[in-house]
Amino acid sequence: MALASATMLSPIASGSALAQAIKIDPNGSVYFEPLQVAALSTFVGAICIAVVSAAALIRARRSAEDDRARLLRENADLKLAADRAEAALNADDQRIVMWGAPDEAPRVLGNLPEAAGVPRAPSAFLAFGQWLDTASAQRLEARSETLRQRGESFTEVLTTQDKVSIEAVGRVNGSRCFIRFRNLSRERQQFVELTEKFRRQGDVLETFQRLIDNLAMPVWARDADGRLSWANLAYARAVEATSPAQVIAGAMELLDSAGRTAVQASRTESPLFERRLSVVVGGARRVFDVVDVAGNNGSAGIATDVSELEKVQVELRRTIQSHARTLDQLATAVAIFGPDKRLKFYNAAYRSLFDLDTAFLETGPDDGAVLDQLRAARKLPEQADFRSWKKEMLASYQALEARESWWHLPTGQTLRVIANPHPQGGITYVYENVTERLVLESKYNALTRVQGETLDHLSEGVAVFGSDGRLRLYNPAFGSLWLLTAQFLAGRPHINDVVASCLAAHGDREAWDNVRIAVTGLADKRTRHTGRLDRRDGGVIDFTTVPLPDGATLVTFVNVTDSVNVERALMEKNDALEEADQLKNAFIQHVSYELRSPLTNIIGFAQLLADDNAGPLNSKQREYTGYIMNSSSSLLAIINDILDLATIDAGIMELELSEVDVRATVEAAANGLRDRISEAQIRLLVDVPAETGTILADEKRIRQVLYNLLSNAVAFSPNGADVALTCRRTETEIVFEVRDQGAGISEEYIETAFDRFESRNNGSRRRGPGLGLPIVKSFVELHHGTVEIASAVGRGTKVTCRLPLNPALAEAAE
Repeated sequence: MALASATMLSPIASGSALAQAIKIDPNGSVYFEPLQVAALSTFVGAICIAVVSAAALIRARRSAEDDRARLLRENADLKLAADRAEAALNADDQRIVMWGAPDEAPRVLGNLPEAAGVPRAPSAFLAFGQWLDTASAQRLEARSETLRQRGESFTEVLTTQDKVSIEAVGRVNGSRCFIRFRNLSRERQQFVELTEKFRRQGDVLETFQRLIDNLAMPVWARDADGRLSWANLAYARAVEATSPAQVIAGAMELLDSAGRTAVQASRTESPLFERRLSVVVGGARRVFDVVDVAGNNGSAGIATDVSELEKVQVELRRTIQSHARTLDQLATAVAIFGPDKRLKFYNAAYRSLFDLDTAFLETGPDDGAVLDQLRAARKLPEQADFRSWKKEMLASYQALEARESWWHLPTGQTLRVIANPHPQGGITYVYENVTERLVLESKYNALTRVQGETLDHLSEGVAVFGSDGRLRLYNPAFGSLWLLTAQFLAGRPHINDVVASCLAAHGDREAWDNVRIAVTGLADKRTRHTGRLDRRDGGVIDFTTVPLPDGATLVTFVNVTDSVNVERALMEKNDALEEADQLKNAFIQHVSYELRSPLTNIIGFAQLLADDNAGPLNSKQREYTGYIMNSSSSLLAIINDILDLATIDAGIMELELSEVDVRATVEAAANGLRDRISEAQIRLLVDVPAETGTILADEKRIRQVLYNLLSNAVAFSPNGADVALTCRRTETEIVFEVRDQGAGISEEYIETAFDRFESRNNGSRRRGPGLGLPIVKSFVELHHGTVEIASAVGRGTKVTCRLPLNPALAEAAE
């Protein structure tokens, strides 16, 4: 800028200097000042130099601007290249750690995918142990150390804690060293995986080859042409070769020609050959299970020596057959089901117990089908939920121990069922019919309890002495009878000690000696012995010794003191009773002939008068005659009832059984009460179905029963009430029901309603002798029937009579 200014000012300055240097004299002449000329020359020279310098400066400036433009272009290019390099380094597929000077911190460039499990923060990334597994972190630390110290390059495949493979490549470039981390590409990853898989499979193959080579079973392999390509040591031993190599070299075959032919023949149907063959090994013929499988490039086979197994199986079959024959002879039902829950074996008792079809059993049905069949035949316990019960029964197949259950069948049988699971699967069922045993046990237990209770409550003293003479069993009466303490008896004293204790208080020594001999005697034939002991207090005891089958002796003591004292009195009373019985019979005979005959005459004459055979009667006489006939008939009925009761009490009443028309008998009994029913304005409702039919009974007594029931109902019913008589027939009996609408019977009177001469006038039109219901009960019970009364005060009365269709059968059932 100064140079330009100087250049621009030089003309002005030179003009000024020139003006100052030119002088004009007074004459008008122009002349120059010397000093001014020198100055002007210097100034002009300076101007020339300035001009030259300005030109050179302009040229230099132009060159500098060109260099600056070129440098700017180069700087932009370098910056673009740096940005491209940094962008490439910061890609998500690699990360670089770079070290410069020893004291310079490492620089981290680039990124790895998040799926690799690598942290993005540089500080976290440099902590290799936090995101690499332990082994990989240790290797990387060691490799990076050698890289920085000695410049040794390396390539490592590392594994992150997320099980992702990372490739680390360490290199040195100039003064810098760096490690590049790269997520392995799919091909690289597959290569690593295949390499690892190949290594593992090689290890497994080597392990299995060693295993097969040391198996006791011959194993071989053939190529596509059928020649032996490999054999194990067992194969070599089987063909008496020193090594598998000798087997391959000599083509030493284990199978004979027939076996090999069979293998080749099976190839057309299946690549798998599986058969039991005979093979000569070591000069002896043995049995092998041969399995040979063909592949695309050959085949392989294995032979298992089952000679011992074959022997065991043969022996097992013989044992099973023997057991089957034995089980078939058992009375206990046995059924065996296999692991598939199908029937494998059953014996004759099983088929007979459940009455199953042999054809059905021979099909080998499964357990569930058998249960369904038994349920259909009602040979299983009744179940509210059969499906749950069946599931519980079939759960025995998963049980480890035998399970026991009790089946109470609808037929009355009781089965003890044991389900015993097999270790190899399946179940053996054992069905034990314990019906008779339970009945016997029940009877035995009941008998034991009854005997125990009986002995404990007997007034007689009972003692059982064993074959060793010691007390085994006694009842409280024995101790109290002879004043023996419970402590003494609990010690099982000997018969000698018992006799000594009894003699000390009371007793006859000679009689007690007989008891002692009966208990401890060694006679060949033991017999029953009885005797009497006279006590010092005046008591009399009868004893009896009874030998028991097991060698024990039963001794009973009965206090007969009172019996002896009252024996005479009883004999006197017996004589008196016999005399009273004779009087009773005489009374019955007297009533029959002395009282009944005149009454019959009165009734007959009254009927003659009423029929006008002796002349006509006026209305008053006819009324009085009716009263005589009614009263006489009632009196005759009472006398007949008394005679019937006396006859029943004497045990000489006999029924005249015949086929009785029930409906006709009911109508006959109802007709006998028509007048009384009309007089009381009572409606009689009779309900006897036509299909009631007949009954085997005494028609007269049945009519008398119905008459008394209806008469009693009419007597206790108010005017205008209803009396109902219904009859129904069941399979075993005829049931008569008589209902009235009377005042009813109180609860305390119902208990005495059947007592004789019990009469009441509650709601009755007249008071009777109280023989109606006793007569009904006596005649019904003679027919082996029953009578029931149901009544309540104010609600009427219902009397129910139940008569068996056949009294003889009812008597036999009782």
